[in-house]
Amino acid sequence: MNYIKYIGVDDLDIDLFESQYIVPEGMSYNSYLIEDEKIAIMDTADRRKGDEWKANLTAALAGRKPAYLVAHHMEPDHASLIAEVLEAYPELQLVCSAQALKMLPNFWHGFPFDGRVITVKEGDTLSLGSHTLHFIAAPMVHWPEVIMSYEDKEKVLFAADGFGKFGALVNETDDWACEARRYYFNICGKYGVQVQNVLKKAAALDIQAICPLHGPVLEGEAMKEAIRLYDIWSRYEPESEGVLVAYASIHGGTAKAAERLGELLREKGAKKVVVSDLSRDDMAEVIEDAFRYPNIVVAAASYDGGVFPVMHDFLYHLQIKNYQKRRFGIVENGSWAPSAGRVMKEMIEAMKDCEIVEPMVTIRSRMKPADEAQLALLADNLLN
Repeated sequence: MNYIKYIGVDDLDIDLFESQYIVPEGMSYNSYLIEDEKIAIMDTADRRKGDEWKANLTAALAGRKPAYLVAHHMEPDHASLIAEVLEAYPELQLVCSAQALKMLPNFWHGFPFDGRVITVKEGDTLSLGSHTLHFIAAPMVHWPEVIMSYEDKEKVLFAADGFGKFGALVNETDDWACEARRYYFNICGKYGVQVQNVLKKAAALDIQAICPLHGPVLEGEAMKEAIRLYDIWSRYEPESEGVLVAYASIHGGTAKAAERLGELLREKGAKKVVVSDLSRDDMAEVIEDAFRYPNIVVAAASYDGGVFPVMHDFLYHLQIKNYQKRRFGIVENGSWAPSAGRVMKEMIEAMKDCEIVEPMVTIRSRMKPADEAQLALLADNLLN
């Protein structure tokens, strides 16, 4: 990528991305500069790091004037500096989708965008000189206005939020998939059909590198592996063999049952068992594991005639992320009137192509020998 410069920034101060996802390794806000007869800026950055980004842009330009600012995605972590850039460079043209054009007043009410915007759609091109951008519509990956662009000389796909991951670049490791998986299922997970549509378009291109808006540039075998995983993830297929046991326990009785079920699954040959406490573990990571494995057990205490709230929240998260094609086991606990199983069953039945594996195990306060026998039967049926 001789003519493409990275001008993005790391954010090591952020604690919650989108005010909900913990990011102990920070975030990167990626932006690029294409140098040619006409210089193109590819996205901006989050206002949190606006001064750093503008300094990077100024240094990369070295006194030259950019012709275009391409906005692939209007979310503020990538687009919040658009108006400032347009003010700084009066001859600059903003390039975005028609849907993005409609969104501009939402973020910059009263800003004079008239005459400063070029709208592009699927199949449109923009010549920079020896480099040409080919625009690819990517609606709902993961906002409706999203476009991607393919630069045909360097053979680079600018993928917007696609192929992104949590973590600042300064903290990047070789294990791209770990935080990319958590990012994908929590950010883009609902939109598998739309991701598949983009993958089909990308398959027709000679792509040598993918430049996402978060995370490292992907090339070579790393890029091929990322595309392979995106294909699996966006088809809602399990990635690895294993079982997730997610529990919501009030006084420890449900936790003991969940932990014992985990032991039984391991004893019976499960290749991987993850036991997660929904009250304490990172919800986004548990959702990641729910998508990763083909089998999931939900174990929860009854609460106010329903289910303990953290379990309801977990299943609600799965519903809104279009969770499907999985096998569920259910374990409920109730001291006098167990109700958790009914609520969990109803929420699971609202999901697409999800099977409930018998038996549903009911525990009264604390696990007893008969309960353990039922847990063993559930383990057998989940693994067969």
